[in-house]
Amino acid sequence: MAKKPKWVVEKEQAKKASAAETVWLFGLHAVRDALLNPRREKLRLILTPNAAAKLEDAVKEAGVEPEIHDPRAFKAPIDPQSVHQGAALEVKPLHWGTLEDVALGEGPARMILLDRVSDPHNVGAILRSAEVFGARAVVGMRHHAAPETGALAKTASGALERQPYLREKNLADSIVALQKMGYLVLGLDGEAEETIDQAVEGLRDRAIALVLGAEGPGLREKTRETVDKLVRIEAAGAFGSLNVSNAAAVALYAVRETV
Repeated sequence: MAKKPKWVVEKEQAKKASAAETVWLFGLHAVRDALLNPRREKLRLILTPNAAAKLEDAVKEAGVEPEIHDPRAFKAPIDPQSVHQGAALEVKPLHWGTLEDVALGEGPARMILLDRVSDPHNVGAILRSAEVFGARAVVGMRHHAAPETGALAKTASGALERQPYLREKNLADSIVALQKMGYLVLGLDGEAEETIDQAVEGLRDRAIALVLGAEGPGLREKTRETVDKLVRIEAAGAFGSLNVSNAAAVALYAVRETV
């Protein structure tokens, strides 16, 4: 029997690993929203008596039988330092479809792309802003990016259940794909000559994607070369900077369809 090529074996292994992957969500808000999300595959629910009382309606609607644990012996396999509020839920990651599925979907044509933003708290906050300002999706990288985790879900405060979060293999390829779909792709760079407001003047009817880099390194060179323009958020003083989640919120507001 012929031996399978290495790339075939690696692809099969990755597929099996993906199929077996689960996420533990924690905290009353994150667990409630996941329980009420029909798209979520729920596997195991662990609650303290107090949390069970607070989540009684959501548990009933989800049809999941909880395990009730004493607060002093809460045995969910999560970081002991996690502020779980007596609630933990094991789920399968959400699948939102392809980049094209979400980019050509309903609603305002706005997207957020993240270049190696790996802090789950930042990504969670960005998902909240994306939901508030109507972005179709937040797109990260498959590697060197924050995966779907309990910490991310808790920071997202429910937005992870409603806001598409995709992780693509190659960010530059994703940028090119969006450009071919008609998106104007703007990379945020504090040193750029043009402000974001100047760049979108008269173009707010266009589909717009915003690319943000990790704090410190910023956008990688390949990303800078691939976007349509580099833009900055105008600061009031001679020096000013925002963390990536705040920058995402301000940028989404700046490119909103109506002023």
